[in-house]
Amino acid sequence: MQNNLQGKIYLIPTVLAVDTAPQVLPSSIIALLPQLQYFFVENIRTTRRFISSLKLGIDINSLTFFELHKDTPHQELAENFKIILQGNNAGVISEAGCPGIADPGAKLVALAHQFGVQVVPLVGPSSILLALMASGLNGQSFVFHGYLPLDAHEKKKKIQIMEKNSQSLQQTQIFMETPYRNQQLLQDLLKWANPQTYLGIACNLTAEDEYIRTQKIKDWQKQLPDINKKPAIFLLQAY
Repeated sequence: MQNNLQGKIYLIPTVLAVDTAPQVLPSSIIALLPQLQYFFVENIRTTRRFISSLKLGIDINSLTFFELHKDTPHQELAENFKIILQGNNAGVISEAGCPGIADPGAKLVALAHQFGVQVVPLVGPSSILLALMASGLNGQSFVFHGYLPLDAHEKKKKIQIMEKNSQSLQQTQIFMETPYRNQQLLQDLLKWANPQTYLGIACNLTAEDEYIRTQKIKDWQKQLPDINKKPAIFLLQAY
């Protein structure tokens, strides 16, 4: 049961590409930010730059940022969480896109549910959903795997398992890679996936040079896009 004396947690999406806030963020988010003093964020520097870029007249130095990344100890998170239990509202902001999805903000949300704190998800861009929407692949059944293994043998095994699951379940397989390893992953997919398997690539989503294309592996082999060091989402479907 929610305690009305506690604060609320607002899950605040941020931009996927620089200088795109007016196009991708609703006015409700812009209006909310000046009302918050506390933020749990994946990257303090990025968040400060994001808030400053909106030119809302907020004194950045008056805000309190708690860093929340994949290695944040639970004890530290629980200690910082007390600020919400004391009646203060707080925002959660990811490095890019929606907090809580492929993002350590989920740890804070889980803690909120344990204490009955209200969690308010807000509308904004998600690279995973945008990529799926634009892929032409199955949007009724899909799974997100995050990052694939670095080890070549394990990566090959994972790709083959994803293909098998996609075919047997008619399920779109979604995954990503660190941008500077994108080209290598693409080469591996061409080498290990079935030529008839469909591969979707969504790169630099919402940016001016956004790139989205889906075709069979055999067709990708004719010409590869340059996605090196660019944020990308990969989608795979086998029939």
